[in-house]
Amino acid sequence: MKVARLCLLLALVLIALVASCSKQVSTSSEKEKEPSENATSQSTTVGPRKIKYYKSTMMLGEISQTPRKDSMGMDMVPVYEGEETGTAISVDPVTVQTMGVRTAEVTRGPLQRVIRTVGVIDYNETALADVTTKFRGWIEKLYVDATGKQVKKGEPLFDIYSPDLYSAQNEYVIALASGAAGLKASARRKLALFDVSDDQIAGLERTRTPQRTLRVNAPIDGIVVEKMAVQGQMVEAGMKLYRLADLSLVWLQAQVYEQDLAFLQLGQEAEVSLSYLPDRKFKGRITYIYPTVDEKTRTARVRMEFHNPGLFLKPGMFATVQVRAELEASALLVPDSAVLRSGEKNTVFVALEGGKFEPRTVSLGPRAQDNMYQVLSGLKEGERVVTSGQFMLDSESQLREAIQKMLEPVTRPVSNPEHKHPAPEPSATPTMAVTETAPKSFVCPMPEHASIQYDHPGKCPICGMTLIPSADNLNVEHPSATPSPTAPAEHSEHHHTE
Repeated sequence: MKVARLCLLLALVLIALVASCSKQVSTSSEKEKEPSENATSQSTTVGPRKIKYYKSTMMLGEISQTPRKDSMGMDMVPVYEGEETGTAISVDPVTVQTMGVRTAEVTRGPLQRVIRTVGVIDYNETALADVTTKFRGWIEKLYVDATGKQVKKGEPLFDIYSPDLYSAQNEYVIALASGAAGLKASARRKLALFDVSDDQIAGLERTRTPQRTLRVNAPIDGIVVEKMAVQGQMVEAGMKLYRLADLSLVWLQAQVYEQDLAFLQLGQEAEVSLSYLPDRKFKGRITYIYPTVDEKTRTARVRMEFHNPGLFLKPGMFATVQVRAELEASALLVPDSAVLRSGEKNTVFVALEGGKFEPRTVSLGPRAQDNMYQVLSGLKEGERVVTSGQFMLDSESQLREAIQKMLEPVTRPVSNPEHKHPAPEPSATPTMAVTETAPKSFVCPMPEHASIQYDHPGKCPICGMTLIPSADNLNVEHPSATPSPTAPAEHSEHHHTE
């Protein structure tokens, strides 16, 4: 019994000692925590910035007035006053990587435009020749009897018998025998009008014997593209018997859209490739731009000339045409994928330091090759613009602008009814407001060309004179007389009482 009481007493003593030790440890830890808590509380309260609202780092546009988790389960971060007063958007690196934001540098280089189109190889119309006769006759012998044959100038085509031609030869022989100069000249001229060559007339003078048939020769070097002559055929005067074409120089009729015509000039180099000869290209030049446009295809014909050694360019063949036009030797270029278009406004996002992106409105020029655009204003060389993921940035920019408008208090002036403003004095002279801005349109000083307006300075493409600002650039408001102030109501009542 005594042993049990002694064990119970020892257990109570041990319990008391453990409780006292735990109290000392807890009090010391609380004393250590108090300075840190005071420091944090002082840091939060002493700071000059004030939390404006909380926003989600994952869901753009999700905000809250109290700290909480967003719809993705992430803690919302505070936005302090003055942080988002500018136009730049601040995005953390994790969100930038999630959005797939990519950037490219604004560069300077030649403003070149490549115009690609198709065309058809055609005959050189200035190198075509038809073979006809100026008398009635019969073909007795045919030397060139197939289409596609190549002939040289002076090579015989056929022999023809004509009673009229035979009679003209007899007249010339008789004139030679008579010795009359006038008769001889008249008979010789008649043979020349029948297209009898000088060599054939000289042979007739030597032999003094009329020939039964006349040999007709090829007038040019070329290929027989049309043949209507048949041996034994009767030929009427003026009937087309052959058509010859010189294929050493061929034309190409290209179809160019009307919006690309401004980049084409006469003498500009063109390059042609053929489907059956993919290993070579042919170089030529633009020789004529037709003044009409096809109403159905909205294209204009452009004629080009190409030398054709080896006769690889065959009339009727389709060809792919490329024309390189250099508009400026040095221009500021931006990728097409970096531009956000909304009506008449073009916006790009410039990547700044610290994960910030600034939206800017830019003015674009003509489109260049490799999907680049000329930048007229809004960017500088060396800046980096966003080429991928800018739609999310644009959404964030618009949402932030809407949030700013909702959070900003609307201050309206409170009118004091007791405070009376003095009435304005009537103005004796009308006012005129004149706004002077940079010229936006230019015209040619020539009255004949003044109906065409240009959006850039330079030379008139028609006459070469320097363009001048147009009259539309002066924005003048018409004068308006200031209305006389009305008398106050109390004054009118007092005057009525009197």
